[in-house]
Amino acid sequence: MGSTAPVIRSRTPVVSGFSRTLLTVALTLWAASLPLVAQQADRTRTEALVERATDRMRALEREADRLAAEERTLLGELRRLEIDRQIKTEELRRLEAEDAQVEVDRAATTARMEELEQEVLAARPALKARLIEMYKLGRARYARLLLSTSDMRRLGQASRTVAALAQLDRDRIVSHQQTLIDLASTRGVLEERSRRVQALLADTERARQEADRAAAARDALIRDIDRRRDLNAELAGELQLAHQKLQAALRDLAGGLAASGPSALPLVPFRGDLDWPVVGTIARRFAPTASARTPASNGIEIAASEGEAVRAIHEGTVAFADPFTGFGNLLILDHGSSTFSVYANLLEIVAKKGARVERGEAVGAVGRSPTGPPGLYFELRIDGRPVDPLQWLKPR
Repeated sequence: MGSTAPVIRSRTPVVSGFSRTLLTVALTLWAASLPLVAQQADRTRTEALVERATDRMRALEREADRLAAEERTLLGELRRLEIDRQIKTEELRRLEAEDAQVEVDRAATTARMEELEQEVLAARPALKARLIEMYKLGRARYARLLLSTSDMRRLGQASRTVAALAQLDRDRIVSHQQTLIDLASTRGVLEERSRRVQALLADTERARQEADRAAAARDALIRDIDRRRDLNAELAGELQLAHQKLQAALRDLAGGLAASGPSALPLVPFRGDLDWPVVGTIARRFAPTASARTPASNGIEIAASEGEAVRAIHEGTVAFADPFTGFGNLLILDHGSSTFSVYANLLEIVAKKGARVERGEAVGAVGRSPTGPPGLYFELRIDGRPVDPLQWLKPR
């Protein structure tokens, strides 16, 4: 008994020391693995951001190519319209000259008709007297003149004179009547021609004005395309800088270095490509100024089921997460560069102030608006100013 006790006492400390050693090693390994796990998480997140930035840059490049093709097409159409406008302008000038000549011809014809009418009025007494004399002679008027010749030797000369007088009377009357008919017909033709020219002038002027309006519209559209291309290039440049920073962060992580700060992407280059904060329909649109029908609103209201998850449209930091008078439970995400997204009328807020939130991460749940029905009030501010969220969210 006396010899056994010391053996037992001597073995117990050995077992206890070995266990402590194992525990120490395990704790050391676990503590050493924590930075590796965190580094792997940072790497995964940064790779996801790189992929998202790359996809968006490709989308911007496709948009730039589309705009360039659209501009080329519009420039061709604009050239066609300009040629058409020039043709219409030249045609208008030709028709105006033709119309002026028609007016000159019509004025000359009218003057000639008035001159002939004056001649008719002047010759009417003599013609009347001549007709009376012819009437007095009766139906055989020229025969009587012929038979009244006493000198038979002059019968031939008298016969020719009578025939000439008769023909002269007929020709004079017929010619005068035909001249009046021809002048009236000519004036009618000229008036019809003038009406036709006036109609063509009106049609050509309308066509030229339409070509001018179409050309002006194409010019405005090309200017808009140029503006969008400039904006596209600006956004692509901003996104390229962010992409380069992310690549540098990935190189640091691959070399075992700690990232200098949380990786992030600017929000502005994602205009038109942001995810919707909640599934629902538009109940009220953006209206920065009040009208007779609707009050002013710096955001939109999205009708959705109560309790539906509300998600961040872009990564950011929670700048505010508390009740706010008139907006219920309110959450504001700071996306950097004076860019914020606002989520109001929340049933609950699940993100805490100061927390880093990823794109698509739930930040709250849909509650009820002050007027009663469930829905989310959503606002987007760029450079500190409210903008229409529908121009920034993905089209539906």
